Amino acid sequence: MPDGREVARYTLKNKHGMIAKVTPYGATLTELHAPDRAGKTGNVVLGFDNLPQYLGDHPVFGATVGRFANRIRNASFNLDGKVVHVTANAGKHHIHGGRTGFNRVLWKDRSRTGSDRSSVVFTYRSKDGEEGFPGNLVVTVTYTLSDRNELRIDYSAITDQATVVNLTNHSYFNLAGQGDVLSHVLQLFASRYTPSDAFLIPTGGVASVEGTPLDFTKPTPIGHRIQQLYQGPRGYDHNFVVDGNPGGLRKCARVVDPRSGRVIVCSTTEPGVQLYTANHMNGKTVGVGGVAYPRHGGFCLETQHYPDSPNQPNFPSPILRPGKRFKSTTTFQFSVEK
Repeated sequence: MPDGREVARYTLKNKHGMIAKVTPYGATLTELHAPDRAGKTGNVVLGFDNLPQYLGDHPVFGATVGRFANRIRNASFNLDGKVVHVTANAGKHHIHGGRTGFNRVLWKDRSRTGSDRSSVVFTYRSKDGEEGFPGNLVVTVTYTLSDRNELRIDYSAITDQATVVNLTNHSYFNLAGQGDVLSHVLQLFASRYTPSDAFLIPTGGVASVEGTPLDFTKPTPIGHRIQQLYQGPRGYDHNFVVDGNPGGLRKCARVVDPRSGRVIVCSTTEPGVQLYTANHMNGKTVGVGGVAYPRHGGFCLETQHYPDSPNQPNFPSPILRPGKRFKSTTTFQFSVEK
């Protein structure tokens, strides 16, 4: 680090050849290697080879995002009768924790192993008032790679004052390892979404995806209708309401790359998932192994509370109070189609 602190990088492996590399800077997943239908293992997430690139400007590759992921309108909200002002870092709005969110700090780290899995545990203490958020918040993120070819991310947080919490992982997946993801076939287990305005902030309602470019209830190539969104966010950047009951681990997405045969199934306990398709990349960013990242060079499945939920009483509440514990789990299960 610029102040001389050393940053580790852990490599998790399983008996099937999967590899996950994680670092305490931003509690970040830097690489994830999975086999294709021929048994060849390749990296399926976007990231960098070295720390200096992570310290520079980039679109939050692989990091843990918080204290509040996604957007908060006007960078403010009412909490127990008091208006809380947080950092405005997206025009007049707030996004992804502020200027120095959880993705820009060095977490404490420790590793642990079991008979069929290995884990790395990252812990960070976010001080009262950091980026405007109230309460001292202690956050733990655990990455676990199992012999089931599953990468599991467990989140936990406690606070000493009422606050809001919304944590996610911001990995960009590309199951082919390079090129764009427009031919990837996506199914979302989400029949509804939260309509948003020009700033991609929900307007407060929930609507059906039926008859819209957002309908992935049946397996559909990501690029099939993406041009219909080019007048707005220039691709997908939408929050979907995951079917089923929040709090229970349930499938939210399944993605297949026809070229490699790789399959990823994402499951979560969270109420929502943001689909983002790397709409602003342009091929100038070069990542792991010298791979250049083009427009739509990856897709994100950001499992989360809905954007702007501190200002939307009809949305699931992101409020965490003293004596309570925030808990969330997201899993990424890998397999292949022949």
